[in-house]
Amino acid sequence: MHVYAVHEVTTYLRELFESSPVLGDIWIAGEVSNVSRPASGHVYFTLKDGTSSLKSVFFATKLRYNARPSTAHLIENGNAIVAHGRISLYEQRGDLQVYVDFVQPEGAGELQLEYERLKARLEEEGLFDPGRKRPLPRFPHRIGVITSESGAVFHDICQVLDRRWPLAEVILAPTPVQGPDAVPGIVGAFEQLGRRDDLDVIIAGRGGGSIEELWAFNDEHVARAIFASRVPVVSAVGHETDVTIADFVADRRAPTPSAAAEIVSPDRLEIMSRLIVACATMDTTLRDQVRAGRARVERSRHSMDRAIPDVNRERQRIDDVSRKAQECVATAHRQVVQNVGGCVWRLKTLDPLKTLERGYAIVQRGRTVISTVAATKAGDALDVQVQDGTFAVRVGGAPLPQRRRAARKVLDAQAPLFTMPEERA
Repeated sequence: MHVYAVHEVTTYLRELFESSPVLGDIWIAGEVSNVSRPASGHVYFTLKDGTSSLKSVFFATKLRYNARPSTAHLIENGNAIVAHGRISLYEQRGDLQVYVDFVQPEGAGELQLEYERLKARLEEEGLFDPGRKRPLPRFPHRIGVITSESGAVFHDICQVLDRRWPLAEVILAPTPVQGPDAVPGIVGAFEQLGRRDDLDVIIAGRGGGSIEELWAFNDEHVARAIFASRVPVVSAVGHETDVTIADFVADRRAPTPSAAAEIVSPDRLEIMSRLIVACATMDTTLRDQVRAGRARVERSRHSMDRAIPDVNRERQRIDDVSRKAQECVATAHRQVVQNVGGCVWRLKTLDPLKTLERGYAIVQRGRTVISTVAATKAGDALDVQVQDGTFAVRVGGAPLPQRRRAARKVLDAQAPLFTMPEERA
C-alpha cells in the first residue's frame, strides 16, 4: 500500500483541475458574499447559491485590466453576478477556489459575456494600447477596402472618395462580412492586402446589423489580423452606436463606412482653397522679400558710392608726393655730390703729386725718403722724383747747410743786398 504525502495529493488535485478543459474556462453564476479587500488590491469573496459555495479570488492585475470600470463595484455582498475564470486548488490550505478574470451582472446574454471577456483579455495583452496607434496618411495614394463586394458599403466608400479625393486608387479585397465564412474571409483579406507594399491605409467595415450579424468583427482572429497589419487600419462596422472589438484594435474608428472614407481622404475643395491662400501668401511674401532686397541693394550701392575715393584728388596727391620725392632725391644727390667733391678736394690737397707740381721733389735712397741734409753724405746715390718723373743723382760735396754758411760769409763780406733766413733746426 502506497501512502501519499499531503503535498502530493494537493499537487495531483491541482494538476487534475487545471488539465480539465471545462474547469479551465468556465462561467459561474452566483451571489457574492464574504467580500474582503486587503491592501494588496486583490478581492477575495465567495460565490454561493441556495445549496453550495465556492471561494473565489479576483487578483489586482486582472481587475486592473478588466474592461468595465464598475467591475470592482459588482463584487459586493448580495450582488448576483456571472464570473468567468478557472477552478484550481490552493495547495497551501487545500482550498478549492475560483480564479476570476471577468465578472458581469447576472442576466447578461452569452454573446455579451463573451464580448466583455475577450475585450478584457485583449486589453490586458496591449492590443488596445493608444501608444501603438498610428497616424493616418495625409494624402493617400492607394486605399485598401475589406468588405463585401455585393453590398452598398463599397459603393458608398468609392462615392465619397471620388467626391473628396479622386487621386486615390481604391483596391478591394472582397470577403463575406457575416456568417460562418466571415472570420476566415476577413483574416484572408488582411493577409492578401498585407502582401502589397504600395498601400497607405485600409478600411475594414460593413453596414449595420444585430450583434450576431456583426459578431465576425468581435472575433479574436480578426482582432489579431488588424493588430498585425503593416499599415493603419480604420474600422467602420455598423452604425455609430455599434462598437466592436475591431474598433478598439484599429488605429481609428469610424461610425459608418462613409465616415471612414472621409477620415482617410482629404477634401480636395478644402485643399484647393488652402493652396490658393498659400499661393497668394507666398506671392505676397516673395514680393515683400524682393522689395526689401531691392532696398538693401540700393542702400548698399549708395554706401559704396560714398565709400569710393575721389580718383582725381588722389592722382593730384600722388603727383605732389612724387614731386616732393623727386626734390628730396635731387637735394640728397646734390648733398652727396658736394660731400664727395669736398672729400676729393681734401684728398687732392694731401696728394704728394700735387706738391710736386708746385716745384718740390722727393729724394729717396732706395725706399727711404731723405728729409734732412744730415741723412746724406758725399757720394750717396739718390733718386729724385719730380712732377714728370724720377732721375738719379749723387751727392758730390759738402752738405748743403755748410755751403750755405760759406756763401753767407762771402755775401756778408761783399755788403749783401739781402739777408738769408736762418735754417730751422
